[in-house]
Amino acid sequence: KDIIDGCTFDNNLPCIAEKEVFAFSNIKDDLIAQMQKNGAYLISPAEVARLSEIVLVEVTDKKSGKVKKAISRKCVGRDADLLLGMIGIKVGKDIRCIICETDFNHPFVQEELMMPILPIVSVSNIDEAIDLAVKAEHGNRHTAHIHSKNIDNLSRFASAVETTIFVKNAPSYAGIGFGGEGYTTFTIAGPTGEGITSARSFTRQRRCVMTDSFRII
Repeated sequence: KDIIDGCTFDNNLPCIAEKEVFAFSNIKDDLIAQMQKNGAYLISPAEVARLSEIVLVEVTDKKSGKVKKAISRKCVGRDADLLLGMIGIKVGKDIRCIICETDFNHPFVQEELMMPILPIVSVSNIDEAIDLAVKAEHGNRHTAHIHSKNIDNLSRFASAVETTIFVKNAPSYAGIGFGGEGYTTFTIAGPTGEGITSARSFTRQRRCVMTDSFRII
């Protein structure tokens, strides 16, 4: 439930939201079943291919001239039922998230979709999970999440990924003040090093001065 809640927060528009899941192979099926009980709809590989053609478009890089995949703006922030409708699947508004099984190199894993689409990659152990999760973060050092009761695994992943926000056993939005410690913030100044922003960061101090006249002394 926490994973689906985090992924669907504002339809996955916030950068902190869950973008992909790395799950141990021995619990993956149970995880998917629990996700389905909490508003997720599992699509088949064929449906993944059809959805990819709609939410990802080919664009030409202005610098290199190479053709690459990019997200379709018309799909950004759309509800899950609307996205599924685009590939001929009719569901109710109770469906909040689209889940699918993919490999690590799939664009759904490598691109930030900003849509309630959550790819699940199967891994064999914590070492593989940490390795792939760090690679999928692409060095942005923005946000990462982990669900585990093993303190050593929590610490290892935190040290490896080195993100500004690191959420343990909670939805991603706990890291920005929703159900977690700290004040609410939707902006994280990661690239420039300031980290989590606050009202003070976005408040402009102003001064109004007059000399000579209208003085008490």
